[in-house]
Amino acid sequence: MRENINRVVLIGTGAVGCSYAYAMLNQGIAEELVLVDVNEAKAEGEAMDLNHGIPFAPSPTKIWDGSYADCKDADLVVITAGLPQKPGETRLDLVEKNTKIFKQIVRGVMDSGFDGIFLVATNPVDILTYVTWKESGLPKERVIGSGTTLDTARFRYMLSEYFDVDARNVHAYIIGEHGDTELPVWSHASIGVRKLEKFLEDPDYKQDELDNIFVNVRDAAYHIINRKGSTYYGIGMSLARVTKAILSNENCILTVSAYLEGEYGQQDVYIGVPAIINRSGIREIMELELNEEEQIKFEHSVKVLKETMAPVL
Repeated sequence: MRENINRVVLIGTGAVGCSYAYAMLNQGIAEELVLVDVNEAKAEGEAMDLNHGIPFAPSPTKIWDGSYADCKDADLVVITAGLPQKPGETRLDLVEKNTKIFKQIVRGVMDSGFDGIFLVATNPVDILTYVTWKESGLPKERVIGSGTTLDTARFRYMLSEYFDVDARNVHAYIIGEHGDTELPVWSHASIGVRKLEKFLEDPDYKQDELDNIFVNVRDAAYHIINRKGSTYYGIGMSLARVTKAILSNENCILTVSAYLEGEYGQQDVYIGVPAIINRSGIREIMELELNEEEQIKFEHSVKVLKETMAPVL
C-alpha cells in the first residue's frame, strides 16, 4: 500500500534541517516527513509546529518525530546533523569532529534495513558524503551531497543582479569543493542563450567586476555567519530542490557532490559537479570541457579535499 507514498527522513533538526523541513512542507514535496534528532524533545516540538501549518500547505504531508527505525521504509534520508561552522572556522576545520558523528549516524540508518538514497548537507559536505558512501555500502549513485548547489544558486543570483536578468535565466556553475577552493566555470556561463563573453564586449560590463562577484559567492557563508551566526535558508531550499528532483524523477541538472571515476581526470573523490538527478539518484555526471585555467583549479580543489580527508578515513 506504499507504492505512491514518498517518505523522507530528516536527521538533524537544527536551523538547516528545519529550514529544509519548512521548505518541504510549503512545496508539498513528500507525503511523509520524519524528523530524527539526538534531542528527541526538539524533534517532537518541531514536528508539532510544522503540523500546525498543514492547513495552509499545497498538499497534505504527514509529519512526525521518529527514530532510525523509520528509515526502513524511507525513499530518502537527508542528513543535516553535525557541528556547525563557527565564525573564523572553515568548512574543512569540521572534518574530524563531524566524521565521527557521521559514522554513527550512517550505521544507525543502515541497521534499520534502509535501501534508498542518502542526501548529505553537513560540512565539509564533500568529505562527509564520501564517509556516508563508505559506511553505507550503497552504490555511489545513491549517495549524494548538496555539493555546490547553493554556491551555484548564489552565483546565479548575483549575476542576475549584475546583468538585471531573472536568475532563472542565468546559466552558470560553481564546481569543486563546497568551500574555499571552489571555482566558477566562466567558459560555460551564459545569460539565456547568449554566452557571457559576448556581454563583455559591452564596456558597461567588466571581467574584474565578475571576478569580484565570484569572490562574494565563495565567501558568502563567512559574511552571513559573521552577521547572523549561521546560514540555513539557502541550503534548506537547495536540499528541497534536490529532493524534488529525486522524488519527481525530473532528470534535471544540479551541481551536487558526486563520486568521480575518471570524469575530469579524477578518481575516488566526491566533489561538486553538474549531474543529472532522478529517482535512481545520480543518473549521469555531465562532464564540462574546462579550459586550462579551470582544469588546474579543479585539480587543486580535488587535491585539497583528498589531503584533508586522508587522516580521518
